[in-house]
Amino acid sequence: MRAMVLSEPGEPLNEVTVPVPTPGTGQVLIKVVACGVCRTDLHIIDGELKGARLPLIPGHEIMGTVVGLGEGVTNLKTAAMVGIPWLARTCGKCKYCLTGRENLCDQALFTGFTVNGGYCQYTVAFEKYCIPLPGYYQHPWAAPLLCAGLIGYRSYRMLDRSCEKIGIYGFGAAAHILIQIARFQNKKVYAFSKKGDTAAQLLAEKLGAVWAGDSSQPAPEELDGAIIFAPTGELIPKALSDIEKGGTVVCGGIHMSDIPGFEYRLLWGERVVRSVANLTVRDGQEFFQLAMRIPLKTQVQFYKLSQANQALGDLREGRVYGAAVLVMDQEGE
Repeated sequence: MRAMVLSEPGEPLNEVTVPVPTPGTGQVLIKVVACGVCRTDLHIIDGELKGARLPLIPGHEIMGTVVGLGEGVTNLKTAAMVGIPWLARTCGKCKYCLTGRENLCDQALFTGFTVNGGYCQYTVAFEKYCIPLPGYYQHPWAAPLLCAGLIGYRSYRMLDRSCEKIGIYGFGAAAHILIQIARFQNKKVYAFSKKGDTAAQLLAEKLGAVWAGDSSQPAPEELDGAIIFAPTGELIPKALSDIEKGGTVVCGGIHMSDIPGFEYRLLWGERVVRSVANLTVRDGQEFFQLAMRIPLKTQVQFYKLSQANQALGDLREGRVYGAAVLVMDQEGE
């Protein structure tokens, strides 16, 4: 099969031909239909996120068809369409796994980071962590839901349910999905983008934001809570200054630049700063149940598998409007 492989951090991906993987015990073989291009992929490829297993096939927003079953697979059948998210497997025995917090498992494996991902034509995944996709979402445009959607949803759940005015900092793949959930639940969204990114601001307004501007501007009114998707540590004191007492700032990314020092008064008043780590199987189940009620739509730019480096470059330079998705052509591409 054809695959895009990372050999060294900081280097472009190499297009190579490798054997089709064989599913092991509890695994299924997936014929990849599409794979989203996530900012976490950039952090891995640029060497900002340490611990990747090299050489590596990146990609963790995978959707595809089950074409082979390993020993012990009991629920999934061939021809089923599934999604493969960031969380690839957990130990199932530690205190985190036994209390419904498998996202914190110290022995976890991660798709496109410590096991091969979806920048390829075929991949394997553990049955337990595959997400059956409803018919409406069995199309390449839905691939970003497998990370941008899931992490956005988990971040959103970290806010108090009473929040009515929510700031979102960094309006990209996750934010353009999350705003649809927030608006469905009658929340007011205030969208902050980097200075000069008028395309992101226009997309936010189109999707129902009550206000959109750049992150250097103060919020037009005091916010109940905030979610930061941009990997920029300096946004934490900015968001703290925008929220009311008792509010929460949720950091939704897996990597962020260093947080600058700030005055204690920004945190005082029982304000909270917290991170979101990975996801759980339950997150996936709940998210797609909610997604079907809305239903969610994505704004995507499609690329061929061989254009993975271009897609990553466009994402790095802010040229992606919404989310980037690699679409596989199993015969010619």
